[in-house]
Amino acid sequence: MKLKRQLWPLLLVLLLLPALACGGGASSGNNNRTDVTQVTDTPPPPPATNTPEPEPTEVSLAVNNLQDVRKAVVQIIAQGTFRDPAEGFQYNAAGAGTGFIIDQAGIAVTNNHVVTGAAFLQVYVYGESQPRNARVLGVSECSDLAVIDIDGEGFNYLEWYVGNIDVGLDVYTAGFPLGDPEYTLTRGIVSKARANGETSWASVDYVIEHDATINPGNSGGPLVDLNGRVVGVNYAGAFRVSQYFAIARDEAIRVIDQLRQGRDVTSIGVNGTAVGNDEGLTGIWVASVKSGSPADNVGIQPGDIILSLEGLILGVDGTMADYCDILRSRHLTDVMKVKVLRFDTEQVLEGQLNGLVLEQSFSFAAAVGSEVSSSSGSSGSATSYDYTIITDSSGLLRVEVPTNWNDVDGSAWGDANDPLGVAVRAAPNLNSWRNTWSTPGVFFGASLDLLDGLSDSERREMPDAVLDLDAFDYSASCTYDGRYDYTDPVYSGKYDLWTKCGDADSLYIVLAVLPEDLSYFVLVNVLIVTEADLDALDHILDSFIVVTN
Repeated sequence: MKLKRQLWPLLLVLLLLPALACGGGASSGNNNRTDVTQVTDTPPPPPATNTPEPEPTEVSLAVNNLQDVRKAVVQIIAQGTFRDPAEGFQYNAAGAGTGFIIDQAGIAVTNNHVVTGAAFLQVYVYGESQPRNARVLGVSECSDLAVIDIDGEGFNYLEWYVGNIDVGLDVYTAGFPLGDPEYTLTRGIVSKARANGETSWASVDYVIEHDATINPGNSGGPLVDLNGRVVGVNYAGAFRVSQYFAIARDEAIRVIDQLRQGRDVTSIGVNGTAVGNDEGLTGIWVASVKSGSPADNVGIQPGDIILSLEGLILGVDGTMADYCDILRSRHLTDVMKVKVLRFDTEQVLEGQLNGLVLEQSFSFAAAVGSEVSSSSGSSGSATSYDYTIITDSSGLLRVEVPTNWNDVDGSAWGDANDPLGVAVRAAPNLNSWRNTWSTPGVFFGASLDLLDGLSDSERREMPDAVLDLDAFDYSASCTYDGRYDYTDPVYSGKYDLWTKCGDADSLYIVLAVLPEDLSYFVLVNVLIVTEADLDALDHILDSFIVVTN
């Protein structure tokens, strides 16, 4: 019995070990086995973690197919006052054009001629019945491009075509032609990859020619490929021959990248067009002016014609080429001489962009008009003249003269075997002009040789020296009135006024001047017989120019 009492605890421990090894509890028998089986079949839960939930995938707003191009193309209504050469002032007029969005933030591209000078813009976006406002960030007159910022964000936008733009590429014109609020798409192909970009309202290095129809109102809209990528910016059309033109992608991107930063490019702030008439008047017609621009600050107004910039006559070939070449060769903040015809008053005004404001040019008609009425005994007609441009034989001289001064001699100045320089003469009859005082006419000459070897100070004395020498030729037939200073934006010097010349009691003006750089000498002689010749005198002195490049 004693042995049994000693072994009992040991037996009890041995009986309990299997249950403890299986994870059981304190109970015994079949119920304990059932508990062990349940624990074994159900694994413990995984430890808690802090794994973040995945972020939602951002949906791209870039258009990637032709059907969705309409979502990024906008109609632009420009409200303002404009002046048309044929129609005159158009007050509170609404012009319509097209544009396209290039950034989901509302940055859009259009043409300069759609927006410049407008009081405000209204932009109609796809799917919206009410217009949004927009502000102009930057413009380029010469590239005919503008970038605007449309109120709002989250817009669908177009991306640029990638790859070579070759002849035969399928293209589509997207926009709102003829002011129609309904979106239109026309189809064509690229017919010329590098066409001439010179027009009367822009001067682009090269453009794309295509036959996807453009009408007024498509200006500023995109030319896209089958995938909705932008190949160019539509801006012009020759409707009669079904030729249409778009500013090429590479040219557009280069300019647009600057405009969207708020910088104007090759622009003084006008909406302009090259114009000309049969009388030889040429220049840049100003339809509207951007407030606060260099053009606005100098005093240029809608309806003005910019005759010359930096002394170069503009629009002679019917394009903006000369005007834009000047702007591209200078910074937009540079001081530039400008001459303007105020069409309403027929005043010629001169000033400086980024400098002196416009003022009426020196007028010989105003300065010596009383001398004509009192001293001229001619009974010739005082009817006003029409004008044309004449040149010398070398093409280096150019000047406007009355159309009836059609006897023209462009031979050299002085001895043909040893000329002083180049010259041109014009009169109704040159023989009568040379030998009498009763026939009006002009001599215009320019010389480098007269200044050869002279210092700057000696060159500045040349106008007085030449006038003194010429005085011997007129003193026997005319009355000397005096010598006067002369200055215009290009030349400065002196002129002599002679009155009561010959039996006709005519006036004779002898002008001797130098350009600012003193590089050559100019002599202009004009014989004035009637009051109409005074107008001719002002035209001559407003237009004479020496081509130096």
